[in-house]
Amino acid sequence: MGGITPDTTVFSQIRNQPEFREELWQYVNRRVSDWRIINGKERAKEIAPLLARIEQDFGVERAVILGLWGVESTFGDPVVQKNHMRPVIPALAALAWGEPRRRSYWEAELLNALVIIQRGWSTPEEMRGSWAGAMGHTQWMPEVWLNVGIDYDGDGRVSPFGRPDDALASSARYLVQRGKYRRSEHWGYEVRRGGLGTSNRSRTYAAWQAAGVARADGQPFPQPNATARPWVPVAGGPAFLLGPNFFAVRSYNPSMNYTLAIVHLGDRILGGAPFVQSFPGSERPLTLAELQEVQRRLTAAGFDTGGTDGRVGNDTMLAVRNFQKKAGIEPADGYAGLKVLARLRQGT
Repeated sequence: MGGITPDTTVFSQIRNQPEFREELWQYVNRRVSDWRIINGKERAKEIAPLLARIEQDFGVERAVILGLWGVESTFGDPVVQKNHMRPVIPALAALAWGEPRRRSYWEAELLNALVIIQRGWSTPEEMRGSWAGAMGHTQWMPEVWLNVGIDYDGDGRVSPFGRPDDALASSARYLVQRGKYRRSEHWGYEVRRGGLGTSNRSRTYAAWQAAGVARADGQPFPQPNATARPWVPVAGGPAFLLGPNFFAVRSYNPSMNYTLAIVHLGDRILGGAPFVQSFPGSERPLTLAELQEVQRRLTAAGFDTGGTDGRVGNDTMLAVRNFQKKAGIEPADGYAGLKVLARLRQGT
């Protein structure tokens, strides 16, 4: 620690997080993107034996693991690591020193990171992550790394970097231990609204079916005695029955929208269809080629997207918002969708 210079830029990160007021359909479209589905299918094939082993050992469906991996780090993409990660020891040191609202939390996480180094699991140079200290394929905080992580590839250390074995298996372990994930149960299903009523209580799928609730895709509920509760996130949009495993996944990040994006992305990677019922006012997601066209046209017009690979991060969203403001498009929400593409094609 004697040579550490605290990374005080974390304080501007805390104060100046980009604010994009996304509708739920926009939030899901950005995360369940064509790029993530295509790359998720490729990675699912590459690591099929690892996913099978995790399912066998922990009972967590491969769709959930793939969705979590895709949302948290776009499958360990090195471009994300290079462009968006920083050394975590200087960041945590600064937060432990100068962030009074959660000082004890940041102090504990800095000490956890030092214990990880002391154990020989990592080095300060390798430990790069978000401004808050989350690292690797599935964005572990040091406490999770230290207390939940396992050496799944047998190389003598626990690591969220490099091969994904430790990261994915340990995240499955997290969902079981802290989220109470149930083996062999799906997270839930999109359903037709009829028969849901207004109650939020949990009932068996058999009871829901008897009340007139059916899966939106017309398939039967495979486990009629499993339980689920209803959720209609947006009036007029898709309705869902959520089983306990939806909330197990939510233990990773306490956001319903985040959790829906993870489980839907996992389903789409394994061949599932888009939601049957669309969200009110929603657009279909752009294809990978369309998103790349948006990025190329924005960059050519002087709005730097930080790349033209079809991945939508903060750089692309800022570029879209600045273009929307200049073009008089309301709302200037930073969403790269069909309306933005059409205006870009007009050359205005």
